[in-house]
Amino acid sequence: MGADVSAKAEAVPEVARPARYVADSDAPPAHSGHVARESEAKPKPQKASAKKNQLRETRIEKMMSKAELARRAGLSVLTIDRVEKGLGCRMDTKRKILEALGLSLADRVRVFGEEE
Repeated sequence: MGADVSAKAEAVPEVARPARYVADSDAPPAHSGHVARESEAKPKPQKASAKKNQLRETRIEKMMSKAELARRAGLSVLTIDRVEKGLGCRMDTKRKILEALGLSLADRVRVFGEEE
Protein backbone atom coordinates (compact mmCIF):
# COMPACT_ATOMS: atom_id res chain seq x y z
CA MET A 1 0.00 0.00 0.00
CA GLY A 2 2.90 2.38 0.70
CA ALA A 3 4.12 1.91 -2.88
CA ASP A 4 0.70 2.87 -4.30
CA VAL A 5 0.64 6.15 -2.36
CA SER A 6 4.10 7.18 -3.52
CA ALA A 7 3.22 6.29 -7.13
CA LYS A 8 0.12 8.49 -6.97
CA ALA A 9 2.11 11.35 -5.51
CA GLU A 10 4.60 11.12 -8.35
CA ALA A 11 1.83 11.08 -10.93
CA VAL A 12 0.42 14.47 -9.85
CA PRO A 13 1.66 17.08 -12.29
CA GLU A 14 3.47 20.10 -10.87
CA VAL A 15 1.28 23.19 -10.77
CA ALA A 16 2.67 26.09 -12.77
CA ARG A 17 2.85 29.18 -10.61
CA PRO A 18 2.68 32.68 -12.10
CA ALA A 19 5.87 34.68 -12.03
CA ARG A 20 5.96 37.50 -9.50
CA TYR A 21 5.61 41.00 -10.80
CA VAL A 22 9.00 42.66 -11.02
CA ALA A 23 9.05 46.45 -11.25
CA ASP A 24 11.28 48.09 -13.85
CA SER A 25 12.88 50.33 -11.25
CA ASP A 26 15.84 49.34 -9.15
CA ALA A 27 14.04 50.31 -5.96
CA PRO A 28 13.84 47.54 -3.36
CA PRO A 29 10.38 46.22 -2.49
CA ALA A 30 8.52 47.97 0.31
CA HIS A 31 8.53 44.91 2.56
CA SER A 32 12.32 44.50 2.56
CA GLY A 33 12.85 46.91 5.45
CA HIS A 34 15.02 49.15 3.30
CA VAL A 35 15.08 52.76 4.45
CA ALA A 36 15.67 55.31 1.70
CA ARG A 37 18.52 57.71 2.27
CA GLU A 38 18.23 61.39 1.52
CA SER A 39 20.30 60.92 -1.63
CA GLU A 40 17.90 58.20 -2.81
CA ALA A 41 14.69 60.10 -2.03
CA LYS A 42 12.98 61.71 -4.98
CA PRO A 43 12.32 65.43 -4.54
CA LYS A 44 8.67 66.37 -4.39
CA PRO A 45 7.58 68.63 -7.23
CA GLN A 46 6.70 72.16 -6.20
CA LYS A 47 3.25 73.42 -7.05
CA ALA A 48 3.64 76.17 -9.62
CA SER A 49 0.42 77.89 -8.56
CA ALA A 50 1.57 78.56 -4.98
CA LYS A 51 1.79 82.32 -4.35
CA LYS A 52 3.20 83.91 -1.23
CA ASN A 53 0.65 85.76 0.87
CA GLN A 54 0.52 87.37 4.29
CA LEU A 55 -2.46 85.44 5.66
CA ARG A 56 -0.50 83.47 8.26
CA GLU A 57 1.32 86.58 9.50
CA THR A 58 -1.95 88.53 9.66
CA ARG A 59 -3.72 85.69 11.53
CA ILE A 60 -0.90 85.45 14.07
CA GLU A 61 -0.86 89.25 14.44
CA LYS A 62 -4.57 89.04 15.38
CA MET A 63 -3.67 86.24 17.85
CA MET A 64 -6.01 83.78 16.16
CA SER A 65 -5.52 80.06 15.56
CA LYS A 66 -6.32 78.35 12.28
CA ALA A 67 -9.25 76.63 13.96
CA GLU A 68 -10.65 79.92 15.27
CA LEU A 69 -10.28 81.62 11.89
CA ALA A 70 -11.91 78.65 10.18
CA ARG A 71 -14.84 78.71 12.63
CA ARG A 72 -15.40 82.45 12.26
CA ALA A 73 -15.12 82.29 8.47
CA GLY A 74 -17.33 79.22 8.13
CA LEU A 75 -14.54 77.30 6.39
CA SER A 76 -12.53 74.18 7.16
CA VAL A 77 -9.12 74.26 8.83
CA LEU A 78 -7.78 72.47 5.76
CA THR A 79 -8.96 75.34 3.55
CA ILE A 80 -7.25 77.88 5.80
CA ASP A 81 -4.06 75.81 5.72
CA ARG A 82 -4.13 75.60 1.92
CA VAL A 83 -4.70 79.32 1.51
CA GLU A 84 -1.85 80.09 3.92
CA LYS A 85 0.43 77.89 1.82
CA GLY A 86 -0.40 80.03 -1.19
CA LEU A 87 -2.67 77.66 -3.06
CA GLY A 88 -5.53 79.17 -5.00
CA CYS A 89 -8.99 79.74 -3.61
CA ARG A 90 -12.26 81.40 -4.59
CA MET A 91 -12.89 85.10 -4.14
CA ASP A 92 -15.77 84.22 -1.80
CA THR A 93 -13.32 82.31 0.41
CA LYS A 94 -11.00 85.33 0.52
CA ARG A 95 -13.94 87.56 1.44
CA LYS A 96 -14.95 85.23 4.29
CA ILE A 97 -11.38 85.17 5.61
CA LEU A 98 -11.04 88.95 5.49
CA GLU A 99 -14.35 89.46 7.31
CA ALA A 100 -13.41 86.84 9.94
CA LEU A 101 -10.13 88.68 10.55
CA GLY A 102 -12.04 91.96 10.97
CA LEU A 103 -10.44 93.50 7.89
CA SER A 104 -12.04 95.42 5.07
CA LEU A 105 -12.17 94.21 1.51
CA ALA A 106 -9.63 96.90 0.64
CA ASP A 107 -7.06 94.95 2.69
CA ARG A 108 -7.28 92.10 0.18
CA VAL A 109 -4.09 93.08 -1.66
CA ARG A 110 -2.13 93.46 1.59
CA VAL A 111 -3.17 90.02 2.83
CA PHE A 112 -3.38 87.96 -0.37
CA GLY A 113 -0.95 89.83 -2.62
CA GLU A 114 -1.46 91.12 -6.13
CA GLU A 115 -4.00 89.37 -8.29
CA GLU A 116 -3.13 88.21 -11.78
